[in-house]
Amino acid sequence: MIVSDIMENKDPPSPGEAPSGSSFLRAVGLITGDMRLCGEWVKRQVLVVQLLDWVLRGVAQVMFVNNPVSGLLIVGGLFLQNPWCALNALIGTFISTVSALLLGQNRGAVSAGLHGYNGTLVGMLMAVFSAKGSWYWWLLLPNVFMCTLCPVVSSALSSVAGKWDLPIFTLPFNILLCLHVAATGGNHPYFPQVDFKPNDHLLALNESVQSLDISQLFFSVPVGVGQVYGCSSPWTGGVFLLALLLCSPTICLHAVCGSAAGTLSGLALAAPHQDIFSGLWGYNSVLSCIAIGGVFYVLTWQTHLLAVFCALFSAYMTGAVSQLMSVLALPACTWPFCLSTLIFLLISSEIRAVCRLPLSAVSHPEENWRRLKEKEKSEPSRGEGERRNKRHDGGGSDPPV
Repeated sequence: MIVSDIMENKDPPSPGEAPSGSSFLRAVGLITGDMRLCGEWVKRQVLVVQLLDWVLRGVAQVMFVNNPVSGLLIVGGLFLQNPWCALNALIGTFISTVSALLLGQNRGAVSAGLHGYNGTLVGMLMAVFSAKGSWYWWLLLPNVFMCTLCPVVSSALSSVAGKWDLPIFTLPFNILLCLHVAATGGNHPYFPQVDFKPNDHLLALNESVQSLDISQLFFSVPVGVGQVYGCSSPWTGGVFLLALLLCSPTICLHAVCGSAAGTLSGLALAAPHQDIFSGLWGYNSVLSCIAIGGVFYVLTWQTHLLAVFCALFSAYMTGAVSQLMSVLALPACTWPFCLSTLIFLLISSEIRAVCRLPLSAVSHPEENWRRLKEKEKSEPSRGEGERRNKRHDGGGSDPPV
């Protein structure tokens, strides 16, 4: 298949090698995409500079973005939301990255931030769910311990998922955060958690359409993007969208589509308006829509529709998983995203436009699409060359079919 051979051309020309253009466009090209030139430069620097680059990429990889400038913007958004939670997220990313180095994990994966993003979420959400509030410094103890375990759990899960060439997504985060919450609970003397009450009112609450605040409904879209990091401010979500746009307009578009799909699904399931406005119905759909819409599949109109359906499915999964997990006094985390997206990645199809990329060939959507087009252009010329060789060897025309 065409798509399965994309990995043969894994090293694209860098933005700086593009044809002549304005200096401004060349400068913009250096900070968009995966900033490959920056990554090559960082490899020649001291370890401190490398760690800074890896940590920023790890923060951004939560949303499938491999760009340190996008990571810096996201860090700024986290501090805009809550400096204490942002500090925990940075510490978690750093500890997880260093732990991966000490465990001898693949250096390329570490430099791309793939061993940092679970630490980002663990550190951030441990601070968000702590009943002690901000600046409770003792929380750093379980934070460091859990984030140290992130590459351990990631490596173990990758050994299993790798047999099917599947990503592990945020499964390590889900496992470790639920482990911490279950082990401490709401009455722990040192690390109490907020109360996760069962949502028994979810379908019983009958809020009329007339009571729906359209402005809040509109703002729930960027809030849903922000809730990927546990942030409830629409301005923070707007900063995150700007970070996504800088790396990949396609990822930014699918983040908006996913959040909107989750919001509409919440309305269709008669969810409490406050849950919808706070983005709790959007963040899993955001991640699912991004993953299917151009990251693990090459973007076509078929895979775009598949991404939207995956976002809707993830929203329904959010409602079900939230109900089940709340009975156990546990948060839903990103379990709905992981389950729904893995199901859609296991789809088998004879349609050439719906073929999943091998993990070794995954990049940002624009680069995935460019590689596919280059492969399609090279195939006709290669086929014509083979036919000419056959005619030359056979001394005549092509054999009849």
